Amino acid sequence: MIRRLLIPSFIALCSAALAAPPVAPASDQLRLAVGDFLQQQTAGLPGQASFEVGQIDARLALESCAAHEVFLPTGSRAWGRVQVGVRCIAGAGWTIYVPARVKVSGDYLVAARALGRGQIIADGDFGFMRGELTELPPNMVSDPQQVIGQTVNAAIGAGQPLRADWLRAPVAVQQGQQVKLFARGNGFAISHDGRALASAQQGQMVQVRTGRGQVVSGVARPGGQVEVVY
Repeated sequence: MIRRLLIPSFIALCSAALAAPPVAPASDQLRLAVGDFLQQQTAGLPGQASFEVGQIDARLALESCAAHEVFLPTGSRAWGRVQVGVRCIAGAGWTIYVPARVKVSGDYLVAARALGRGQIIADGDFGFMRGELTELPPNMVSDPQQVIGQTVNAAIGAGQPLRADWLRAPVAVQQGQQVKLFARGNGFAISHDGRALASAQQGQMVQVRTGRGQVVSGVARPGGQVEVVY
């Protein structure tokens, strides 16, 4: 009689276990959360982005957590090899870091020919190359509008990637140059001649001495003009 009661109970328990959906381990749930986070972080990156989430140390004994948040440590971004933070915000006080690797395949600019120091870049001086952007030096340029009209700081060999820190905006105003001071506002326009006291690139502030000996500051503009802002 006892045997007949135990067997049905055992079968019922087995059936319930088979019917119940599998429960993912806590580490798998956290890795999924990190994946969702990286999906959002890489959505606006140039090129084609992909990522891999590493394993969580199995030796970690994490207390039960009702809610957690995923974050990137201060000063880091979803680029290359990165440690993604996960902290419990309800139920426990732990914080862990999950290794991840973000890859971005895209186009970047290279010198189409050797570029000399002081050369102004024009169409035909650069071309495109495709590669893994996260493995390239920082400040890589991918937009032609960022290099056209820029002056080369140092010699760049043919085929070398173009970096923003190797380029500078051309000088708009030379030291000692006769310039035109102008100011515009609602219903008025003022123009004076002056002499620049320093060289400045377009958009930089520069001081100008007027014919009356006054020194005023303005923003360097192309064509030897300086805009005075009141």
